Amino acid sequence: MGPRRPRDGTFESVVINKNMEDLLRQLLGKKIDVTCGTNAAFRGDVIDVKQGVLYLRDEHEKVAYVDIDKIAVVYECDDHASRPGFVI
Repeated sequence: MGPRRPRDGTFESVVINKNMEDLLRQLLGKKIDVTCGTNAAFRGDVIDVKQGVLYLRDEHEKVAYVDIDKIAVVYECDDHASRPGFVI
């Protein structure tokens, strides 16, 4: 199965979607933040990318399925361990 034909049907959109899939595959196993538009944001470990869908596992072991066509921004997260105490 080849790349999915986007809703607008242009070749340029197919290439952009392929590039996003390639980028997300490079982030397999890493924790990322994903923003889709202005109101939807997700954080989790990238567990898979296939057929235009990003699979993210959150801290509660729930899996979110994100349509790659809807992704606006991807950030890699620094996963610093919380250290309780006073900050000077």
